[in-house]
Amino acid sequence: MKESEIVEALRKENEEFRKVEEEHRELDGKITEMDKNKYLSTEEELERKKLQKKKLAMKDRMAEFIREYKNAVAS
Repeated sequence: MKESEIVEALRKENEEFRKVEEEHRELDGKITEMDKNKYLSTEEELERKKLQKKKLAMKDRMAEFIREYKNAVAS
């Protein structure tokens, strides 16, 4: 089973995965908006780094869902 097929199955079957994926997408949008500014204040830069860390945590969580799904299907 391809990873894209697993992601699609998780979107349909797992509400928590959908929430994590949505939050990841929202964080990506916020970071993209911040990146449109030529310069960021120190406070904005800290906020951007915080958002990046949270986004990475969401990506890690999605990868964990995918691993768990692969293991469950393999069993």
